[in-house]
Formats: sequence, structure tokens, C-alpha cells
Amino acid sequence: MQYLSHTRAYSLTRGTLPSMLRENRHEQLLRLLREEGVLPIREIAERLKVSEATARRDLTGLSEAGRLTRIYGGAVARPPVERPFAEEEADDLADKDSVARHALTLVEDGDVLLLDIGTTALQLARQLHGRNVTVVTSNLAVYEELRDDDAVTLVLLGGRVRRNYRSLVGHMTETSLRALYADRLFLGTSGVLPDGRVLDTTDVEVPVKQAMLASARHVVLLATAKKFPGTGTARICGPRDIGVLVTNRTSDPATLAVFREAGVEVVQV
Repeated sequence: MQYLSHTRAYSLTRGTLPSMLRENRHEQLLRLLREEGVLPIREIAERLKVSEATARRDLTGLSEAGRLTRIYGGAVARPPVERPFAEEEADDLADKDSVARHALTLVEDGDVLLLDIGTTALQLARQLHGRNVTVVTSNLAVYEELRDDDAVTLVLLGGRVRRNYRSLVGHMTETSLRALYADRLFLGTSGVLPDGRVLDTTDVEVPVKQAMLASARHVVLLATAKKFPGTGTARICGPRDIGVLVTNRTSDPATLAVFREAGVEVVQV
């Protein structure tokens, strides 16, 4: 009986393990390309300690997902494209507003809230006026929205200012977060892949987001329908790091199913 149990356990996990290894290899490959630019297939295979055939399959899959560009004999990472905050703010306002309004129902008086960068987080901040909450943020637009509201205790994280996207980043931001424990993090994203990976377009924002994840008791991902699959090459987290996903009714059903299978509460508004 013990042998059968072990065999069954192996059969249940052997499909998952290669998938996890492939995902980790893909992230390593993208990081290499971002750091070094163009790499030929032979060197990619050597650096990843895989066969050239496996390297080609990885490149094909990542190219089809829009995460790199194939060139003759190798590949190059696609540069992140980050639109100015003001342009992003004007897009999909109705969808963002719907997501923010539901997110507000998750907020309780006295909560310590972490608000991530991004325009959906700004829509949530606009709903928080007059609430007895503490808002901690690296989002300068959120700070500007709430700075004159005496009901809200407002904490602005330190760090280097990214003017294009009105955010704070760097080791000072990450250090501040390590001293914090929040009730709820409202996390943003630039894209969600079909396997549930949550992405950002800008590498420098990822360590801040991951520090936020480590500093919060509950994690709520705010992602409008446009973010499925959206854009981005830098991995923030996977579906098992999320407690609640708030999105729109038109978001990709297959991706939402992945989150549900991971135990995430998925709310469509």
C-alpha cells in the first residue's frame, strides 16, 4: 500500500514539477536577455544548462507570448514600454471605476491599507475620502489625492522618484516596507499571463511590489479586463500569492479559472 501511495503522489506531481522548472527557466532567460541584450541560441543553452532544442522551444514559446523578439540565430528581450501616467489614467475609466468600487467594500474602518502604483489604485484612493483608515503608498498620485483629507492617515514611503509614472522606488522604499505590517494590499499589474503569473513592465518596480506582498496580511489584485494578458516581462508573483482578484466581467475566463484553482476568490464586476 505504501508503494502505491508513493506512486500515486509521484503521478500527481510529475506534471507540475516540469511546469515549475520551465517557468523558472523562462524567467532566468528573460533576465539574461535584459542584462546582456542579444544572445545566440548556443550561448542561451549553455547558460541555462539545457539542450539547444530546449532553448529553441523556450524562445518560441516566449516569442509567441510577446515577451521577446526572435532574431536570426538567437533572441533579444523586448524593451519595456511604459506610457506616461496621465495617458494610462484616461484609459478604461469605467472598468477601473467598477473594480475600485468593489475594492472599497473590502475596506474596514481602522484598516492599514497598502496602495500600489498605478491608475486603478488611484481610482480606489478617490473612493477613500472621509474613511477612518491609514493609507501607505509609493504612489505619488494617491498621495496627492488624499493629502488634504484629515480623516485619512497618510504615509508616503521614501525612495527615488520615477517622474514618468509618479512612483517611489529603490532600497529606501523596500526598507520602509520591511518595517510595516498592513491589513490589506491593493496590488496593481500591467499584465496577467494565462498561467496566472502577475507581471510588470518595469523591473525597478518589482522589488517594491514584492516587499509589499511580504508586508500585508491580505492581498487583493486589482486587474481590469485589459490586463489579460496585458503587457510586461518582469514577474511579480503567481496566483497562490493572491487572496482576492477583482476584475471585470469580460476578463479572460480561462485565466480566471487558473486563479480559482489556486484558491483565489475571483470577483467579476
